[in-house]
Amino acid sequence: MGSELKLEKTKSSVLHRTWIGNVILYLWNWTGRWFSWTRQSDSMLRNVEQLILSCVKTAYKRFYVDIGSVVGQCDKIWTISLNEDSPKTPLVMLHGMASGLALWCPNLDALAATRPVYAMDLLGFGRSSRPKFSSDAEKVEAQWVESVEEWRREVKLEQFILLGHSLGGYIATAYALKYPERVRHLILADPWGFAERPDNINEKFHIPFYIRVVATIFQPLNPLWPVRAAGPAGKWLVSKTRPDIARKYTNYVKDADTVIPEYIYQCNSQTPSGESAFHALMNGFGWAKHPMSRRAGQLSPSLGVTVLYGARSWVQTGAGQIAENRPGAETHVQVINGAGHHIYLDKTELFNKYVLEACERGDSPRRLVDQPREQSANSATSESTGGATSRPTSGAAGDQTPSPQT
Repeated sequence: MGSELKLEKTKSSVLHRTWIGNVILYLWNWTGRWFSWTRQSDSMLRNVEQLILSCVKTAYKRFYVDIGSVVGQCDKIWTISLNEDSPKTPLVMLHGMASGLALWCPNLDALAATRPVYAMDLLGFGRSSRPKFSSDAEKVEAQWVESVEEWRREVKLEQFILLGHSLGGYIATAYALKYPERVRHLILADPWGFAERPDNINEKFHIPFYIRVVATIFQPLNPLWPVRAAGPAGKWLVSKTRPDIARKYTNYVKDADTVIPEYIYQCNSQTPSGESAFHALMNGFGWAKHPMSRRAGQLSPSLGVTVLYGARSWVQTGAGQIAENRPGAETHVQVINGAGHHIYLDKTELFNKYVLEACERGDSPRRLVDQPREQSANSATSESTGGATSRPTSGAAGDQTPSPQT
């Protein structure tokens, strides 16, 4: 009787192990089919990035910067640098949601003409590591800030001018709040996450009931899940959803109508690490759970801030609050007519002009001096090479009449 019972237990154990093994095998095969389905390719991303950057005339270096275990076990940030030998204050550029460093290509030559320029793929985006971020908004913000700080340590930049577009503007501001002694000037290009979310958003924007229902159903999902769900059609979906972006690169990138959608697709068909982190910050796509407008007054009064907005942008600005919350501090607000959210692309020459003017302000001694904190050794490794205080101001520039962006 005991031996029969033991035999039954053995059979049950074998069957149990077999069942688990089948599940694991199924999940393994499903994962393989999934990545095949999405057509994501590291080599394709690398190649298409090179195609885009081929329009940059200034010699540059691209390399990974090992920042250690900020979020994952061994996080690395993909970086491009230009004109590193210039003695002027470096400019560091942070891109927006779903983007990558290559999309700065129309701006790099002009901005790097007289100073060092560094642009990175934010942790979780592009060719940088894709660790699993926290699902808590405050922790996610802190993780991104520390990733930028560890990057700074390893690249050995004592102080720099920090430029952030969209989500990058949010992260740049969070960084300046924690490490004000490192930032000579803060440039916010159509930053996301500043304005407060309206209480009556559905009535204010006349959102139909069915749209609200659909939005509620898909709220738990990451913003770009359709790109991955579309599989081989993901690139087509990108090109058809925002054909205007590719068109704007035609003066810079050869075959932009295919190369740019491919780059955006390859950046966003991978594990949605940074996208999930952005989702944790969101209070609805256009707003942040912890808006920066509430905290703008906490920025160092010695820190100059330049805010650039597109007159046709969908982003709720909060620009007036930034200036109001910093009485007596240097805050410049510039609205660019004819530009939407992607102001660096819509009005490239004007954008470059205003950024360079802000950089010149950043080169000037700060009214108050914040003392630098500790520094550490450099572990960046190269992979390849290639070709005074003012009152708050506001104004408008451009050659087109503002109109709503669709």
